[in-house]
Amino acid sequence: MSSAFKRVRHYYWFFSVFLKKNIKFLITSFVSGFFIILVLINLFPLLNTFFLKQKEIVGIAGKYTLLNPPEDVLRLISSPLITVDQNGEIQPVLAHSWETLNSGKTYRFHLKNDLYWSDKKKFTAKEIKYTLKDVDVKVIDDYTIDFNLKQALVIFPIYLTQPVIKYPLEGVGSLYSVQSYRLEKNILKTIYLSPNKPGAALKVYKFYNTEEDLINAYKKGEITSFNTLNRTLAESFVKWKNTKIDRNVDYSQIITLFINTRSGMLEDRDVRKALAYASPQFNNFGVPAKGPLPPTSWAYTDDVKTYTLNEERAINLLEKPLSSASASAKLKLYTFFDYADIAEQLKRNYENVGLKISLKILSYIPTDFDLLLTSWTPPSDPDQYFFWHSTQQGTNITRLNNVKVDKLLEDGRRIINVKQREKIYKDFQKTIVEEVPAYFLYHPFVYTIHRK
Repeated sequence: MSSAFKRVRHYYWFFSVFLKKNIKFLITSFVSGFFIILVLINLFPLLNTFFLKQKEIVGIAGKYTLLNPPEDVLRLISSPLITVDQNGEIQPVLAHSWETLNSGKTYRFHLKNDLYWSDKKKFTAKEIKYTLKDVDVKVIDDYTIDFNLKQALVIFPIYLTQPVIKYPLEGVGSLYSVQSYRLEKNILKTIYLSPNKPGAALKVYKFYNTEEDLINAYKKGEITSFNTLNRTLAESFVKWKNTKIDRNVDYSQIITLFINTRSGMLEDRDVRKALAYASPQFNNFGVPAKGPLPPTSWAYTDDVKTYTLNEERAINLLEKPLSSASASAKLKLYTFFDYADIAEQLKRNYENVGLKISLKILSYIPTDFDLLLTSWTPPSDPDQYFFWHSTQQGTNITRLNNVKVDKLLEDGRRIINVKQREKIYKDFQKTIVEEVPAYFLYHPFVYTIHRK
């Protein structure tokens, strides 16, 4: 018997004995290792979220669900069918083209055929869900979708600028994808976002019930940044050595005093103008607003009437209205907790010019009011038909009924040419500011508190 054969037989018997003694251990180890590898493969992106250095943990105060996540998150995880550029021109995003049918009552959109949802499934028209008033949505085929309107509306595409989302939080053509999320009683508590391109920071969004909870979370190190409109709160972090405070202007919001134009003495335009002249400047809180459109809008104009603080002018405008017997009742000024300080200043100024003001802090939107101080987010397009047209009883909260305003808003919806629309909306801004159904106070400063 050769020495080579002896060695082979030796190793054979050795491994046989070893397997007999350790077979259970080996099988258990193999199965355990297999499942551990599977778990690690599935959890790898989530582990990245926890352990990679380039990570941002953002805190947000408020209650959100899978059906209404924050706008900031939506913009990161998906794209719209179309967008409107800084010149007011409509540009394709997920759709590559569209046309009108049925005398302008049907908009047919053709989708790009090389896109995928974040769950790796093909992006088709069947998953697109839009809920638009008086619009019937019909899928023609995988890459064609119709929007059927009751009446022709040439600016309809501007209402398709919201990101397209497939439930629960699947997006398409975006910077980030939702890796995972955590719910408590159907309320979002955490969303983990992973970047779709190398080099981008991982993002985690954590949600808190109140701003106080949000602040405590930052102090405890649970989050790395949060936004607030509260200047006093932001200044409380000035002395924190590891914290930086950035201040920007939020032009998407206008802090606005809405005036009920059908309430007693407020029907008189001179009274509404007096309120504007008696209103102080709030330069510590934001940048003065000129009208219902922000400076970021392609149709914006600052060539409008201005109402700088002038108590004498306000008193003169109020002299005749206040002399009538019907003007004895107090004006009810409603606002919310976040704007209580602003409302108190307005109340003092209005009382200084002879008005009687009753201030009430609410936690809900009142169905009836004289004056309502709140934050307002104008639409990205200058079309504000729903807010000021006399036929819009549910959304025209000032109850403005002005023939010229109605005509301008109607014309702005009938014309697609950007230059023509720009002229119409400039006239609209001038007219609204002259009529004063609302006084547009300022675009608020937003403070970002974050770790250095």
